[in-house]
Amino acid sequence: MSSTAKRFVETQLTKTDVTINGPNPWDPQVHNEGLYGRLLSQGTLGLGESYMEGWWDAEAIDAFIFRLVSANVQANFKPDLALIGSVLRGKLLNMQRLKVREVAEKHYDIGNDLYRAMLDGRMIYSCGYWKDATTLDAAQQAKLDLICRKVGLEPGMRMLDIGSGWGGFMQFAAERYGVSAVGVTISKEQAALANARTRGLPVQTLLMDYQELEGRFDRIVSIGMFEHVGYKNYRPYFAKARELLVDDGLMLLHTIGGNTTTTHGDPWSEKYIFPNGMLPSPAQIGAASEKFFVIEDWHNFGADYDRTLMAWLTNFEAAWPQLADQYDQRFYRMWRYYLSSFAGIFRARAIGLWQVVLSPHGVPGGYRSVR
Repeated sequence: MSSTAKRFVETQLTKTDVTINGPNPWDPQVHNEGLYGRLLSQGTLGLGESYMEGWWDAEAIDAFIFRLVSANVQANFKPDLALIGSVLRGKLLNMQRLKVREVAEKHYDIGNDLYRAMLDGRMIYSCGYWKDATTLDAAQQAKLDLICRKVGLEPGMRMLDIGSGWGGFMQFAAERYGVSAVGVTISKEQAALANARTRGLPVQTLLMDYQELEGRFDRIVSIGMFEHVGYKNYRPYFAKARELLVDDGLMLLHTIGGNTTTTHGDPWSEKYIFPNGMLPSPAQIGAASEKFFVIEDWHNFGADYDRTLMAWLTNFEAAWPQLADQYDQRFYRMWRYYLSSFAGIFRARAIGLWQVVLSPHGVPGGYRSVR
């Protein structure tokens, strides 16, 4: 089995310029020959777990994954048990509602110190906008300002941020555009730090599920939260947003998305990074928002996420000596694989980053796109 599995894997790699134990920074250095059989039986879960366990190494995981995804190597592997399980869970259950707070407990609450070290000064945990930026802080500030301009924020407006994280966007919008804001998060760590950081501003972060919200808002933004909603809940999400938005308001949805429609996530990412995570497709967003909203603008700058993730990786590795006492070596390898592999997938343009502007009835005279 081992030799057969190895030959199969090596055959798939002939479609790329990846060489096992080769000299390039993207070439995997294999330390355990059991890796090949594991890839056949466990797919992407096996690839990620085996790296975490030290079965292989690569100096540039991002470049390795980029080559695998660009060549669509995974399409030649038979469905594995982990993938089948993910598909069945997606079809039979609604995990995003059954375990609403699981992703907060297992990802966002693992330590503000980690995120403070990895992210920019405002702790923005979503794709930066690198059009005219050369640093992570500049790219994130450009993204925040882009959102404010896209939804036409004006002094005195009341804004809602669905999935508001550590409050960085609301703080920016209140300081630069003179709005008041309410944010919601299901992360205890995020809510506590967000309220501490925005003290003195007309900004409040609530620890609650967005479906429990009441009231009306002039503008709604949702940045990097929709990936946790789940396809069975896309339509209720837009229904709730429409309920909360005034008739002449605007909403901006900022989300990672997939080029094709799926109803499940990636087994490794689901298990270790984003429990119950799932990427929407353009078709799913269109169908779910239909009759609630008019789509005014759709902006894809997914290539910028590659650069953002690599900046986070640089910060994480630089901070590791200070973080090592709180997180073990397995966590280090897991986090390095997470940031690097996602960068490679975005680089291959297999997934995108979308900002979608929506209005309840269509902007009179037309919406002017902002870039």
